Amino acid sequence: MKATYRKLMPATALAMLLLAAKTNAKADEVIQIGQVGPLTGQIAHLGKDEENGARLAVEEINKKGLMIGGQKIMLQLDAQDDAADPRSATQVAQKLVDDHVVAVVGHLNSGTSIPASKIYSDAGITQISPSATNPQYTLQGFKTAFRVVATDAQQGPALAKYAKQQGVKTVAVVDDSTAYGQGLANEFERQAKTLGIKVLSHDATNDKAVDFRAILTKIKGENPDAIMYGGMDATGGPFAKQGKQLGLRAKVFGGDGLCSEDLANLAGSATDEVVCSQAGMAIEKMPGGKQFENKYMARFHQPIVLYAPFTYDAVYIIVDAMKHANSVDPAKILAAMPATNYNGVIGNAQFDEHGDLKHGVISLYGYKLGKRTLLDLEQM
Repeated sequence: MKATYRKLMPATALAMLLLAAKTNAKADEVIQIGQVGPLTGQIAHLGKDEENGARLAVEEINKKGLMIGGQKIMLQLDAQDDAADPRSATQVAQKLVDDHVVAVVGHLNSGTSIPASKIYSDAGITQISPSATNPQYTLQGFKTAFRVVATDAQQGPALAKYAKQQGVKTVAVVDDSTAYGQGLANEFERQAKTLGIKVLSHDATNDKAVDFRAILTKIKGENPDAIMYGGMDATGGPFAKQGKQLGLRAKVFGGDGLCSEDLANLAGSATDEVVCSQAGMAIEKMPGGKQFENKYMARFHQPIVLYAPFTYDAVYIIVDAMKHANSVDPAKILAAMPATNYNGVIGNAQFDEHGDLKHGVISLYGYKLGKRTLLDLEQM
């Protein structure tokens, strides 16, 4: 083991090595891949889903056996909780750097991915976000930042275009004041105005709010055809539910943070008034979607929430870069990343000069009796 990566082995790594020995697959070196998302707080269900996807990939790769530079490599997932908090995200990012991870899958939120990206950039460590959609994440000039989803600069306009097609003439906009929610809402508003949709108002709440009745009562007086909500399902669900309770007739439009299978548990019957987007291919349209769903269910005994296919592919993309570099050196992994041409569960992944996918896809969903239903796909 190179001195650069040598560290005291934690109990989890030791347990993995013992398991490998039993299966005649003893590793020459244990390599850590970092993974970060909110494992506590309102959107912990999304963070755990991301961790599960990454863990499934690591387990599969270890079972198959990985040879890099003539050595048997065992991967260890260094999963961390940033609680969807920007300050915690930077602390966790520094911890992963200190843990000598060779790359990082994360963070979930734009508001955590963006501040953490500076730390990974300074350390020269590849960061692949499976879910951060704010355009700014990859526009800071950091060569370490990549993502495997489309951006809000694509997602917001796609939602506005669909709203226009559905006859929406007036809209009220609300965001949760996060980098994600505000960015998505602004992109939607910009395109809506371009398409001739009248924006009646733009209000802000926060990502910890539980009572939206004041904003919704004001919006009810404006009588819009639709409401655009920029935020996550933990707040967007109650927002939609309280709107219906107040008698609003407007459809609620939202982005990928709102577009989860868990929404019905948060919004009740108001779920059927929601139209939302996912900044990627719908699972049923993904090339490896059905097979992945089956593997995920068999391993974790629960359905995919939202982002697991993206974290799964992100791990495989990192390993693909290791293979092309024939090295587990973070600098060499990073140098191989721009040439990525990987066909995975979510489809083909190639990156442009910013680290964004060259071929983004937006999936649009509605809900019927609380079940998410694909409405349309838009190639970006």
